[in-house]
Amino acid sequence: MRYDLNDLETFLTVLELGTVTAAAARLNLSKSVVSKRITDLEATLGAALFRRNAGRITPTEAALRLAERLRPALNELVAAAESTAWDMDGVAPLRGSLSISAPMSFGIMHLGPIIAGFAAQNPDLAINVSYDDRSRDLAREGFDIGIRIGKSRDNALMQRKLCEDDSIACASPAYLDRHGRPETLTDLRDHQVIGYSHIPNSQLWQFQDRDRYVSPLVEGRLSLNNGEAIRDMAIAGLGLAMLPGFIVAAALADGRLERILAAHPTKALPIVAVWPPVNPMPAKLRRFIDHVAAELRDPPWHRAALERTT
Repeated sequence: MRYDLNDLETFLTVLELGTVTAAAARLNLSKSVVSKRITDLEATLGAALFRRNAGRITPTEAALRLAERLRPALNELVAAAESTAWDMDGVAPLRGSLSISAPMSFGIMHLGPIIAGFAAQNPDLAINVSYDDRSRDLAREGFDIGIRIGKSRDNALMQRKLCEDDSIACASPAYLDRHGRPETLTDLRDHQVIGYSHIPNSQLWQFQDRDRYVSPLVEGRLSLNNGEAIRDMAIAGLGLAMLPGFIVAAALADGRLERILAAHPTKALPIVAVWPPVNPMPAKLRRFIDHVAAELRDPPWHRAALERTT
């Protein structure tokens, strides 16, 4: 049997996006071409890859098994081609495409200008960026790299720490004037905290006690899925918040928020780049990671906070 790489790529794109229409838009093809490629691949394999019903398609078990083995194989093929054609010494211009996943707040507040600089340096490289606070399945969803806040729990991914940030417990001065300033961890049970939907409070509200971390009992009626939204609720005086420094640095510097329990160390947050294993490592990926790491060596929110206080 002979396989067409275009058909295989089209199959993975349809599987990822869930519709022929969306796949056609991403690949810049007509829907009829996408449909024909899927049909041709099914004919070559002798197996149905999608069930079609009233304009909707769902992958078969055979499609899921194929995709699981196909993605890493295609990644290896692309990496090998790029390393040969575009030189691994970092001199030749980057071409092809780079797909990036990053958290919403960090991406919009700090990563955007860094990616813009990289894009300006590499005009022949197509860059696709997706901001989402959910932890995306990079290999399954076709991402080359993800930027994540906190330690990566996926041991199947390669990773590199870019920098580190503080977790900061804070509240508005108005809230603290009304409800009092907590002086001990036990005092937290008398306060409302603003939760983060993606992480339980017991994991979010952690403080160092000698050689271990403890999670004091906290409760609250508000829970949001975005750090900037949590910050804004805290500024509005609706409770205590535990947030990364990159989100609250400006509000702390100008007095809209006040740090609490500063004598109790919190968990540092590593900011890491993660990517599916691929050997050899594509030049586009290596150079992007190096670029981001260089830009975050002196994090911009640290510089901005220092400038506001001098």
